[in-house]
Amino acid sequence: MAHTQLLRIKTISEYHKVMGLPKPEHPLISVINLASINPPAGKGAINLVFDFYSISLKRISNAKMKYGQQKYDFDEGLMFFMSPNQVFGIETEQGAIVKRSGCLLLVHPDFLWNTPLAKIIKKYEYFSYSVHEALFLSDKEETMIINLMQNMAQEYHSNIDKFSQDVIIAQLELLLTYSERFYNRQFITRKISNHRILDRLEDILTKYFNNENLAEKGLPTVHYIAETLNVSQGYLSGLLKALTGQNTQQYIHDKLLEKAKEKLSTTDLSVSEIAYELGFEHPQSFSKLFKTKTKLSPLEFRASFN
Repeated sequence: MAHTQLLRIKTISEYHKVMGLPKPEHPLISVINLASINPPAGKGAINLVFDFYSISLKRISNAKMKYGQQKYDFDEGLMFFMSPNQVFGIETEQGAIVKRSGCLLLVHPDFLWNTPLAKIIKKYEYFSYSVHEALFLSDKEETMIINLMQNMAQEYHSNIDKFSQDVIIAQLELLLTYSERFYNRQFITRKISNHRILDRLEDILTKYFNNENLAEKGLPTVHYIAETLNVSQGYLSGLLKALTGQNTQQYIHDKLLEKAKEKLSTTDLSVSEIAYELGFEHPQSFSKLFKTKTKLSPLEFRASFN
């Protein structure tokens, strides 16, 4: 059985470096011409995991795709969406030359945290493992999406000012809304696939951290998650480790930090209040975990938006 490589990319700057591109003009958002990337040489299967959002409008040949745990239909579809921590697999035949064209939009979650879009971006259904078809676009729709991506690029190419983020977010939200319209049209003609373990895990954690009783329930345990998914703890951690490079506890912590960043950037709650709301008995434990993961204290993270 062929070994599958795992490539986890944490920042947009790191993506540029790995793909042989110049440094990004903005550390939290980038529009890339796919024809200009030069992926590291290799053969066989590779799993890609990003710590940021990826929206691609691409044509690709001589490669097989896998999204989460299932094959991905990219034969004719054009547009594809990934959330942070999702797994996208690529498998190439030995000696095959993979041809790519199109645009790729990368958006780090930190670019969104002090905007309303931070709370609603994952409500878009196409950021889900249960959607395993690329989005089909007409020529007119393709032009529309490309123009929106180019508008975002033009904005950060220009001198950044206090309006830049608002302008880019408005363009991004419009792109997502149009994509939802196009996908809803496409959903009429296809069957929704059964959710797999990764999709169910994401759904369980999202509901858990949105529960108003989280302070009373405490942080979700690996035992609770595995039991809810009806799998063993070892199987779940092994699966996640193989696909994402993280064990279950680390996956839970990433979801926790996502919720913490949302609260820090969109509310006036104190760090202690946020810690209790997220199920921590001691605020110090929350602050320590936050700084270990982000290299910033909660207050430093909040101050970065002021």
